Amino acid sequence: MHLWRNAERSRAMLPIMASVCLACIGSAMLTTAVSFYLGKPGIAPEIVQIVLTAYPVGFLIGCLITRPLVARYGHERTFLLILATALLSAAGFVFTDFVPSWFCFRLLGGMSMASMFVICESWINLYAEQHNRGTMFSIYMLTTAIAVLLGQVLVALVGPQSSHLFSVAAATVLLAFVPKFAGLRWPALPSVTADPAPEAGAKVDRRLGPLALFRLAPVTVVAIFQGGITNMNVFVLTPIYGTQIGLSASATVWLVTTISIAGMVAQTPVGWLSDRLDRRLILLVQGLVSVTACAMIAWVGTLSVPLLFVLFFVYGATALTIYPVAMAFGASQLHSRHMVAASGTLLLLYSIGNVATPGVAAGLMAHIGPPAMFLLLGGGAVLVTLAACYNLLRRPVATPIAQAVEDQV
Repeated sequence: MHLWRNAERSRAMLPIMASVCLACIGSAMLTTAVSFYLGKPGIAPEIVQIVLTAYPVGFLIGCLITRPLVARYGHERTFLLILATALLSAAGFVFTDFVPSWFCFRLLGGMSMASMFVICESWINLYAEQHNRGTMFSIYMLTTAIAVLLGQVLVALVGPQSSHLFSVAAATVLLAFVPKFAGLRWPALPSVTADPAPEAGAKVDRRLGPLALFRLAPVTVVAIFQGGITNMNVFVLTPIYGTQIGLSASATVWLVTTISIAGMVAQTPVGWLSDRLDRRLILLVQGLVSVTACAMIAWVGTLSVPLLFVLFFVYGATALTIYPVAMAFGASQLHSRHMVAASGTLLLLYSIGNVATPGVAAGLMAHIGPPAMFLLLGGGAVLVTLAACYNLLRRPVATPIAQAVEDQV
């Protein structure tokens, strides 16, 4: 019975997953295309830095604004509004090559992608059930990973220096509207109990902040922050690491590809396991294996190229699957009416880790050497391991206590 219901619910996810996939493909293409364009001679370094900073800043803004929009317009209409914003920002690159204006386009692009992720993740949390939430999150993560990969494939097919690259990226974002135009609708979400009327003098807007989330699910907060440190930055930092240890350009590219493939291959089995075992135990194992892989890469990874590839595969398969397990566990501790707020707060933590890591990692690698990259990434995995141990050892939060905690901060 569970298998049949899981299959039905997975098929029902197709409209939103298709839209998210197409929007992510366009975003990945734009990121690469903008980087190539900014690398041309004659563009001031200050302009390059400003434009590159716009996306993470927009991502932070998107995490903050999505909750009130969803509360006012609902998940589906807010998603379409944000998708239209993403299309406008993508189209801007087609109509002007005035680089300073690209700051606004990248800002809107980052804001749109963050909002899409908040909407999609909160929708999954509300729609999924305890026995299939991990599987659904793994499908979502697999969709975004495939989208990033397809975005790079399209860049290669169109040509990195092609004048049509921005047009193809914008057209891909436009295609994200197809599920809606085709009449495919998101499945109806269960009704959410409204917040009780506030007493006189009480605060009306109770935002579920990081402190309240940490009290409910410490391992989720820590693991999401670790995901921000790892999930995108490992792809940014690995080429630097490969160059510094003397790998050829082609070997370095394959090293990055190995991590990507490892994360994609592991998503579905890890999601399946997380629906059948205690997610805290899975996070503990993931943290321990990630720490071990980081330590081995730092100490013995340079002794053998085949060994280095094996260790990178192990690290990618464990570190890149922590995020969906942590989100599924956190959702199991929350009341449904707090799902959107929690998703926004967690993505905010994720984006903070994402923004802060590259500069710190580059500085450590410059002063200590290439293995410093995995001292930083391994440190994030250590935090996940400790938080999972704490979550396992402490008493479960009872429902009345959990409700009281949710209504704080």
